[in-house]
Amino acid sequence: MKNKVLVFLALFLVTMSYGQTTRYIYETSVNPDSINLVSLKNEKTFLDIKDNRSLFISENKLIKDSLFSTFKLDEKKDIKKEEKDFSKLGIKKHVEPTFFEYYITKDIPGQKVYYYDRVVGKQIYYQEDRPVKWEITDVTEKQNGYPSQKAVANFGGRVWTAWFTKDIAISDGPYKLSGLPGLIVKLEDDKGDYKFDLIKKIIVKNAFEEPISSDVKLSTRVNFNGDKAALELEFIKNKRLGSNGDGMQSFNGGGGKHGGGMGGMRGGNHLGGGEGMSHRGGMDGNNPSMQSTNTENTSFKNNINQNPIELK
Repeated sequence: MKNKVLVFLALFLVTMSYGQTTRYIYETSVNPDSINLVSLKNEKTFLDIKDNRSLFISENKLIKDSLFSTFKLDEKKDIKKEEKDFSKLGIKKHVEPTFFEYYITKDIPGQKVYYYDRVVGKQIYYQEDRPVKWEITDVTEKQNGYPSQKAVANFGGRVWTAWFTKDIAISDGPYKLSGLPGLIVKLEDDKGDYKFDLIKKIIVKNAFEEPISSDVKLSTRVNFNGDKAALELEFIKNKRLGSNGDGMQSFNGGGGKHGGGMGGMRGGNHLGGGEGMSHRGGMDGNNPSMQSTNTENTSFKNNINQNPIELK
């Protein structure tokens, strides 16, 4: 019964923001192990389009983040902290894990791509600095119900084959892959490790939008892993000093202005320019339950992310 209530709550929350969003749903297959031959794992990923901006996020992450956002709102209503224990609420047990713990936003006309992740309760992001260079072929086929054309690109250490349709005049697609004269309806890499198939298009009124923390850290693609490691070290240092994760003042960057991306979808502008969308609320690392959950999520990511989508 608790499981059904959580699922209902999560699906309800997914429609609790403002405006109307076109959601393209992809059946996504992932090979979790680059060494051993194992069965592909499946989950759904979403490409949410609103105005000229998009959000790529997995269904499971969207559900989890929407639940977390609700509990943060409840906290502001003076609900006791002990009632905020996520394990007691059954979330860790019932919310399915995902291969996509991050999310990606795009400014479609400007072809600007932003990658958002979280470490020890702190958000961190960067702007992608490598444009996808497509080779559009003359090969045409019907893919997933759409008349499509084939294109190939080398990106992130993988050779990607995309099938795009001009019937949907949106220059976007799953993950960071975009820039074609139509929506990507099928995408797979040359190793057979990642595959995205468009299965449905729906209209979502008041779609949930990813909140961005006011202390989000701006990084770069090249420095991203190093900055994440530095955040972890700073967190450990503060824990030892008894500051419980506060006092990360020594870390510059971040700031509350982001845009060109999806989460929040209203106003604002990215540090790099663009129309952008402001981001409301957010989750910080000061809630013990949140810290515990984030630690467990990091451990889960380490276990499943043996075959990252980007090899270089």
